[in-house]
Amino acid sequence: MAEVRPTTQTPAPAPSAGGLYDADYYASHCGEPYGREQVWLEFFGAIAQRLVAQIRPGSVLDVGCASGLLVEALRERGVDARGLDIAEDALGQVAPAMRAFCRLAQATEPLGRRYDLIVCIEVVEHLTAEDGLRVIDNLCAHTDDIVFSSSPLDRDEPTHLNVQEPEIWATLFAERGFVRDVEFDGSPINAWAMRLRRSDAARPRLVHDYERLLWRLRQDALALARALGASEAERHASVRQLDAEIARQTQVIEVLLSSRALRLGRWLRSLIGR
Repeated sequence: MAEVRPTTQTPAPAPSAGGLYDADYYASHCGEPYGREQVWLEFFGAIAQRLVAQIRPGSVLDVGCASGLLVEALRERGVDARGLDIAEDALGQVAPAMRAFCRLAQATEPLGRRYDLIVCIEVVEHLTAEDGLRVIDNLCAHTDDIVFSSSPLDRDEPTHLNVQEPEIWATLFAERGFVRDVEFDGSPINAWAMRLRRSDAARPRLVHDYERLLWRLRQDALALARALGASEAERHASVRQLDAEIARQTQVIEVLLSSRALRLGRWLRSLIGR
């Protein structure tokens, strides 16, 4: 199977482009104006609570921490959390008590130590494809557990240089020995957030985990179609759409496994289609 490499949509700014992310950017490019507003405090509080409840890390690095709200929320919950960002304007808004834990740095620079968990939310789509790969390598070199999110949307956003579908990122991490934890619920972050863990799991275990999740999704799609009163034809159309997504997710398994993986993926899809 050919190596998966993301493509850059538009010419990139210089790597030291932290000046792009000034007060105007945070006021107008994040939906709600970004800052110490209640909506953002609650948003990062919910993320911190989910990370603590499901992962229980002792140490966390937030790559792309902006004004440190996730760092702050995690430290309030007893986690040794730290952050880095290239945006001086955002770092200038870090709460005084958190400034020792948030620093100005590039995500491609050596991180200095290992962490139980590294969080990288909505960062790599702002980089060139090449720098995005460098960041992924950097994250994987400093932890065995990553929570990752990169928007597959907003290709017209001027600062989005490297927008990819989630399966592209999952495949790139799989090439580096990190497998998606299908039990992790990243919904407090967004619909495409994923947890990726270093794994040498054998083929049967990987197939088991993916098959379990995909069966649940198929059952949910059928139940939703029935609840909406869809016709039989419409229900089957919903299942076909889900089967197409199953085929895309199977690609991740194929990358991680041996030369027999392609035959395994075809076998898995044939079983699902029965």
